[in-house]
Amino acid sequence: MRKLFLVLFYVAVRTASPCGAAGQVKSEAAPALANCPPTSDRPVVRIETAVGLIDVELPRKQAPITACNFLSYVEAGFYNGGSFFRTVRADNQHDKPVKISVIQADVADDKAEKLFPAIPLENTKLTGIRHRDGTLSMARDQPDSATSSFSICIGDQPSLDFGGRRNPDGQGFAAFGKVIRGMTVVRRIRDAHAIGEQLSPPVRIKRLYLWHT
Repeated sequence: MRKLFLVLFYVAVRTASPCGAAGQVKSEAAPALANCPPTSDRPVVRIETAVGLIDVELPRKQAPITACNFLSYVEAGFYNGGSFFRTVRADNQHDKPVKISVIQADVADDKAEKLFPAIPLENTKLTGIRHRDGTLSMARDQPDSATSSFSICIGDQPSLDFGGRRNPDGQGFAAFGKVIRGMTVVRRIRDAHAIGEQLSPPVRIKRLYLWHT
């Protein structure tokens, strides 16, 4: 029943204005949609890090809930002063049967207790956005638990798609954007010094903001 509800809700959101007023969508996704700033169908977000710039394009029509959730955090300035804190690469996941290559970021520490409500999982079966080189994807534990933390893929990562084996539940992760400039910076972050999977020190996000609306 839960799975059916999410599919029906997703269809309703896709056929309505994805980021309309809260009253237009009656679900747990309403806060993300209500807080979403007005943009084009493919806004570009700029990530200014301590080691360079990364520009990201968000296909709002394909992943309306996830893209609007991310844009809400961007608009509120939550990522300013945040960091890329984790790198997952060949030399630090020897005990993982399913290997991936990603870097992971999150909001500034002083914003961590002020997060918006978690959003429903828009997996790749629903959106059609696959985890390719440069794809942005929401981090999560259980389905419908994603809030602010996101990852960037280095190389294609099909195990993060619906039906993939990286997460035992098989639901995969919510891909919602792609890097259009700055993969050299992404790889630089991936290859930085780490203790286990934790970057040491983390790579600071100076600013994260709408570049082209």
